[in-house]
Amino acid sequence: MKGYNKPIIAILFILVLDQALKTWVKTNMFLGQEFNVLGNWFIIHFTENNGMAFGMEFGGELGKLALSLFRIIAVGGIGYGLVHLIKNKYNRGLILNVAFIFAGALGNIIDSVLYGVIYGYEKVFHGRVVDMLYFPLIQGNFPAWVPFWGGEEFIFFRPVFNLADASISIGVIFILLYQKRYFKEEEVVEKSLNSEIVEE
Repeated sequence: MKGYNKPIIAILFILVLDQALKTWVKTNMFLGQEFNVLGNWFIIHFTENNGMAFGMEFGGELGKLALSLFRIIAVGGIGYGLVHLIKNKYNRGLILNVAFIFAGALGNIIDSVLYGVIYGYEKVFHGRVVDMLYFPLIQGNFPAWVPFWGGEEFIFFRPVFNLADASISIGVIFILLYQKRYFKEEEVVEKSLNSEIVEE
């Protein structure tokens, strides 16, 4: 189990926290209800979506089923990749970030696959993902001279999301930021292994 402990702990921690928050929101708030945590900058706003991260949609009943099945396949692939990274002793930071992505994807799959049945509003694979984290940090109106949106209201950051979405985003962002470090180490290891084989 060497190398597996930290990724497993991270995955379990994210999953438990994500599902605990979603369950609390689902059982203690009504759809559309919100309350301010940090002024107007951080709001808990209960919403649900049928689609992808940050409330994006993937149309119709068949689209919803296809999305749920795609998520399951994708999580299986991510899980397989994570095991491969651990077995081959890749950079620990890379492994942890992939674990974050895996945990987030799995967290939203639980909603999609089971929430419809658990809360009695839909059949299996047709559940809605619970979102609640809303950070409208900057609000205002576009200047009149801006094409298409002139004079219209803008909010940054508009999407309402959950901890699973945040976990996926953190994993992806850190992999992009540190990809040179992560994959440079692997090139060095590969070269040294290849040179050892040649010498033998």
